[in-house]
Amino acid sequence: MDGDRYPLHHRSEVDVDANAQRLFAHLDDHRRLAGHMEKPSMMMAGATMRVETDVLQGQAVGSVIRVIGRVLGMNLVVEEVVTERVPPLRKTWETRGEPRLLVIGSYRMGFTISPEGDRSRLTVFIDYQLPPRGVAHGLGLLFGRAYAAWCTRRMAADATTAFTGIAA
Repeated sequence: MDGDRYPLHHRSEVDVDANAQRLFAHLDDHRRLAGHMEKPSMMMAGATMRVETDVLQGQAVGSVIRVIGRVLGMNLVVEEVVTERVPPLRKTWETRGEPRLLVIGSYRMGFTISPEGDRSRLTVFIDYQLPPRGVAHGLGLLFGRAYAAWCTRRMAADATTAFTGIAA
């Protein structure tokens, strides 16, 4: 894909106590993967977002995922489509249309899994733009990088926690 379309990037890497197949199956559930968005947090200004999937549940190329919520009195919505899914190694999804978000604009996001025996190396990434205009653009300049880092770190940390104390 065009590298200039998403000029900003962040990635988080962790080792997970699960083989690649189990880790991919866990992360392939988009509600689980984006669970951090459904819990109040400081990065979400105490608000939550709701994750909705189509009949394919975000588990096939072309599947649509919607994330909807209200933050600081503003309705937010983003629609994503799965663009790549190669079990148990990687999955990518990308925004469709212009998202209504506060600190980031359009993005491509995903994860890669590097099998290491009974363990895996997980990389969660986001390539993104700032919102194109208005207050959201200014907020993006201030908080976009921190939000992108928080999001990838949360996904990576949640995956690690899910397999802590569980035999691979």
